[in-house]
Amino acid sequence: MIEQAVEAFVQEAQEILSELEDLTLGLEESRDHRTVDAIFRGLHTIKGSGAMFGYTGLARFTHHFENAFELVRGGDLLVGRDLIDLSLAARDLMGRVLALGGDGAETDELLQARETTELIDRIQTLTLSGAPSVAIEAELGMQMALDQGLKRYSIRFRPLESALRNGMRPDLLQGELSELGELKTKFDLHDLPELSNLDAGAAYITWVFQLDTDKGRAAVEDVFIFADDADLSIEEMDPAPTVEQVKSGSEGKGGTSQPDLNNASQASRLDSKMENIRVASSRLDDMMDSIGELVIAQARLDAAADRLGDSTLDAVVEEVGRLVLGLRDATLSIRMLPIETVFGKFRRVVRDLSQDLGKDVRLVTSGGETEVDKNVIDRIGEPLVHMIRNSIDHGIEPENEREESGKSRQGIVRLSARQEGSEILISIEDNGSGLRSDVIRRKAIERGLIDQEAQVSERELHQLIFEPGFSTAERVSSVSGRGVGMDAVRNTIDSLGGSIDVISSVGKGTRVTLRLPVTMAIIDGLRVRLGKSIYVIPLSAVEECVEMDEAESSRTSGRSVLQIREHVVPYLALDRIFGLELSTERRRRVVVVCVGGQRIGLVVDDILGQAQTVIKSLSPYHKDLPGLGGATILGDGRVAIIIDVTTLVRWAETRHNNTLSKVA
Repeated sequence: MIEQAVEAFVQEAQEILSELEDLTLGLEESRDHRTVDAIFRGLHTIKGSGAMFGYTGLARFTHHFENAFELVRGGDLLVGRDLIDLSLAARDLMGRVLALGGDGAETDELLQARETTELIDRIQTLTLSGAPSVAIEAELGMQMALDQGLKRYSIRFRPLESALRNGMRPDLLQGELSELGELKTKFDLHDLPELSNLDAGAAYITWVFQLDTDKGRAAVEDVFIFADDADLSIEEMDPAPTVEQVKSGSEGKGGTSQPDLNNASQASRLDSKMENIRVASSRLDDMMDSIGELVIAQARLDAAADRLGDSTLDAVVEEVGRLVLGLRDATLSIRMLPIETVFGKFRRVVRDLSQDLGKDVRLVTSGGETEVDKNVIDRIGEPLVHMIRNSIDHGIEPENEREESGKSRQGIVRLSARQEGSEILISIEDNGSGLRSDVIRRKAIERGLIDQEAQVSERELHQLIFEPGFSTAERVSSVSGRGVGMDAVRNTIDSLGGSIDVISSVGKGTRVTLRLPVTMAIIDGLRVRLGKSIYVIPLSAVEECVEMDEAESSRTSGRSVLQIREHVVPYLALDRIFGLELSTERRRRVVVVCVGGQRIGLVVDDILGQAQTVIKSLSPYHKDLPGLGGATILGDGRVAIIIDVTTLVRWAETRHNNTLSKVA
């Protein structure tokens, strides 16, 4: 039980830290009091829950920054660059403490390290001059409560050490109190034992509440009616507290101040928790696997119904198919996450990197609400970081150079996302210097990637920046210049079944567009036949299907091309590509696919139709073969290979020295 509670705390704390980074960065653009309140509440939650669940070191560290934002809320401390920088550094350190797994030798070492103590000293120095008068604040608070006709109760609640094991939830009691009025909470940590004597399942903390309410004492006592295994005191405070009373209340033994939670916000969070259920991603993966097996079973049922030819059975099978499709779509939607969960992390990346490089760069995002499969979300972050770093380091010019060329001193990096059919398009665009094709060509010739006389289009030259070890940088920096990152970007995008397109203009900037599948678990596929074997082409890549015979194909400059209306389209014979027995059929079909803006024909013997396709991974012996993106099980039990169109076309281009022509 306690392990599950600790795990839930860690998950919530990680989410809060992620939100704190975005909120803190938001203070650079707006000093909105709601943002300050949200930061304060986040720190409040981490400190209070951390002390309860064995993260006392984290709680004590967080306390220093909570104090700072308490001063900001009261108008006694202004938000400036120093506070923002310190808060971001504190957020990073809190994340490291969380990763260490609670109190222990490693946590103590980190919290006692020089960088940590210097961080605490700097925030304490920043807050010293802004400390408000405790007595004045308390008197003002009491006067406001009296003016509203409220009573103020001081409540001390100390559960027995065995209370948590017996199922008591002090946090639920806190929630009930908050429903009676405005609640402030403190935690008295005086009874916390040394780490060596700490029992993770025991209750050591005294909860100290201050409640302003229009309800009587009986309503307050009713909250604790079942908390008979605890020390409880409820006192109605005098209308005019003395300075000594206020000081003793705020400086009580070992007390760690926990300022007020906004009641409306707390109610909103409780409502949100009731509406949303936290589910482990592994359970969603298991559910998706089961849906995949159901799709395969449904395909087998379809095949059996076709053989039997029973109209009643056909109707039932059709209904089952609709239900399976609905279940598939519902399950896929559960796995979808807004891409803003990735975009939000890059504000910090841009801020830190632009400061390191001495450049003024602003990140602009759009389309963050676009939803993508969780597996794609998990893997797309690193490639985007590489490209953003390249844009800032290589693309955006220094401020004086931008001014000399008539540009604004501030560079812009735009990150956007949108959905087109079954694909997600993510664009990274900068208004920097752009790619110089002449420099790329010279470097490519030096490295032997192309011949001196080769006729290479500008788009093909731009694709060379993704080659292993390729870089046009004149110097190697800590940020980039070794030609490693962009190669990793393409490998990741390829493994996701996506493609990359680059458009650049010298002096104006560069736009890199990633095309990715919305989901990687179940796709709509086009089944085709090659000899006796069945293959599946992802339907998202298919533009059209046409017939072809020997008379319609021709050979032009050593390339196999097909005339489709007013366009000349190059094609690949898949039986040759895969080393199969060459087809003897006179009339064959061509599936025209689009890869990175390039139309390519894939020649097959026959087209069998569309079908839902469950993607199964290939064995380690086959996963690196070009053009093979996975496998699926057909309704008759046979295995069909899923064609990875992107890697197949790229492999064919390399094999034939870039002889595949572009779109006419």
